[in-house]
Amino acid sequence: MACDFIVSGGSLPQKELDAYLNRAMQLYGREPQRINIRVDGDYVDLDYEFAAQPFERIRRITGYLVGTLDRFNNGKRCEEQDRVKHTI
Repeated sequence: MACDFIVSGGSLPQKELDAYLNRAMQLYGREPQRINIRVDGDYVDLDYEFAAQPFERIRRITGYLVGTLDRFNNGKRCEEQDRVKHTI
């Protein structure tokens, strides 16, 4: 994946852009999709934009924290089907 650089308020050499990319990868452990850089004299403001991280929903079902029911045996699957969902 290639990172897009958006520089406003000035221009920066490619070597400096690569250094900001390496810094982001060291800090966050992944490559950002985009780095917005605002140049303000000798200072820069960096804003990193990352791709959305997929996550697995975890629920408490029959006393266990699970994401999916595919690892349940037949007894636990029947227990899950027979449970009563309470509403407030």
